[in-house]
Amino acid sequence: MNNCLVALAASALIVSPGIAHAQEHEHGSMPGMEHAEPVARAAETFSFTHSREGSGTSWMPDSSPVFAHHFMAGDWMLMLHYAATLGYDDQWSDRGSRRLTSTNWVMGMAAHPLLGGQLTFRTMLSAEPVTAGGELQLPLLLQSGETYGGQPLHDRQHPHDLFMEVAAIYRRPIADLFGIELYGALSGEPALGPTAFMHRASAMNNPFPPIGHHWQDSTHISFGVLTAGVYNRWVKLEGSIFHGREPDENRWDFDFGALDSWSGRLSVNPTQQTSFQVSYGYLNSPEAAQPEVSLHRVTASGSYSAPMFSDGNVALTALWGRNLEAGHSSDSVLVEANLDLDGKNVPFVRFEYVQKLGHDLVLPGDPDAKYDVFQGSFGYVHRFTGGPVVPVIGISVDIGIVPASIEAQYGTRTPVGAFVFIGLQPPKMSLGHEHHMSGM
Repeated sequence: MNNCLVALAASALIVSPGIAHAQEHEHGSMPGMEHAEPVARAAETFSFTHSREGSGTSWMPDSSPVFAHHFMAGDWMLMLHYAATLGYDDQWSDRGSRRLTSTNWVMGMAAHPLLGGQLTFRTMLSAEPVTAGGELQLPLLLQSGETYGGQPLHDRQHPHDLFMEVAAIYRRPIADLFGIELYGALSGEPALGPTAFMHRASAMNNPFPPIGHHWQDSTHISFGVLTAGVYNRWVKLEGSIFHGREPDENRWDFDFGALDSWSGRLSVNPTQQTSFQVSYGYLNSPEAAQPEVSLHRVTASGSYSAPMFSDGNVALTALWGRNLEAGHSSDSVLVEANLDLDGKNVPFVRFEYVQKLGHDLVLPGDPDAKYDVFQGSFGYVHRFTGGPVVPVIGISVDIGIVPASIEAQYGTRTPVGAFVFIGLQPPKMSLGHEHHMSGM
């Protein structure tokens, strides 16, 4: 199934920003082309590499590694990203479950110059409705959010939709002052929260999402998104309107609805190694299990990425997210690290604290009672580099801590789970092959 998705994405020619600014600069300096010099200067002023581009319209550090296949077809810049795992997931405790499962996604992008700027098409697909669907979903202790069989999910992660993103982006410099960015998506991500977990350099080798996902970046699949932003080399301010209801249980279609929610985000990249964001949003009736409940969400995060040793990289993210519902609020905090030692051996770690409510974990008693839960995730991936596709083998172990008041529900204060897997990733792009996001 994953091979089919790769072929579909490649044939659809779907991918992200690109168009080498060097080519524009060369044209701008040709005899008889003096009128193009301001455009060339503006393109260079607002040009940065694909490393900065995260999910949706989010930013990552400029020094983030890029794992992708890169192609040129005339003036089209094409890229293909993907990640797939297949393994056995065993979550112990009285609320645990186990199954053979696969996490996977593939994303294609295509960019072309247009009217002094750059037009980009992007599509991201997943086979998880097949590989991680069904009654057990994806076993993950202390996870919550969305529904299965009309009931709220708990201690399981829902699969991603087939259509994770179908979007277009247009970026254009305005003289040498600033750039404008327009993003429209049938399925995509509004300007709310950090780069989604599967795209962050600090989390890309961890096959599981954070248990605070629904406090941080759960809007990364929203069916109907319009975003507009202005930016320069270091700062971007953007706003979105989008459909606030999370995907329904049919993971194969588009769940369109009114653009009834909104968000705003400020992103700052002060150095090549760092990226920060703060964001605020209103989500109208996000959960099908509680259609009468809307919420406000605020997030703040910082990420760091830098080369390490001969061919390695260290990537870190610290993240805070708060959900504000009528009469109460709840918080989540995350710190994670991905330590690529040499391009092949990659340990990773994540620590989380989340205030889960009674209705989140489907616990008896007051549905709005808060329970402080903790989880540490520890893992290791070995990448078999050297070929056009990179096989991987890995393990992830999660260790939770729950309060004594709900120990009886789990049968332990420290629920434990593990996932042993094999997988596929693209090779790491060399620095000389990273294209620049010009027209920006």
